[in-house]
Amino acid sequence: MRIISGDFRGTKLFTLEGLNTRPTLDRVKEALFSKINFELQDSVVLDLFAGSGALALESISRGAKEAVLCDSSREAIKIIKQNIEKTKTNEKTLILNLDYKKALEDLKNKDIKFDIVFLDPPYQTDFAEEAVKIIIENKLLNEDAIIILETDNKEKVIKNLDTELIEIKDIKKYGRVDLLFLNRKG
Repeated sequence: MRIISGDFRGTKLFTLEGLNTRPTLDRVKEALFSKINFELQDSVVLDLFAGSGALALESISRGAKEAVLCDSSREAIKIIKQNIEKTKTNEKTLILNLDYKKALEDLKNKDIKFDIVFLDPPYQTDFAEEAVKIIIENKLLNEDAIIILETDNKEKVIKNLDTELIEIKDIKKYGRVDLLFLNRKG
């Protein structure tokens, strides 16, 4: 896995080996970042199920001001720290080794608001839908913020999203993966 573009272009990142993870494929990542490229400059990013931290670090490489990387796995946090060290982004990153619900509560208490949120949780869970609900309830989004949700079961996710709070702006399909681009209503 590598950073595709920006200041750290071509940097190979450490990855989680042997765990039940599925890093976002380069072609999906390239399409995703092409779509949000203009929103990245000086943005504050949340990578809630960060894994290796590739999405947050790609964002910083392309101009994001800062990023919060959260994962409940100690092994993932170890890899994230190595990748942050490799890209020398210590001053632009905050790492949370917490369950996503606790992390979102912590961020609410710190009064941090985000412009871009990446949600790539384990597929066979309801974590993404629950995270979206908590993010909206905790008022963690700046105006015009984007939530990008990766899933292999868009019908289930769409059915479980609270459409009174959130609007689906776009859906892109890449093989068996769907990216949902969401905005807060109102």
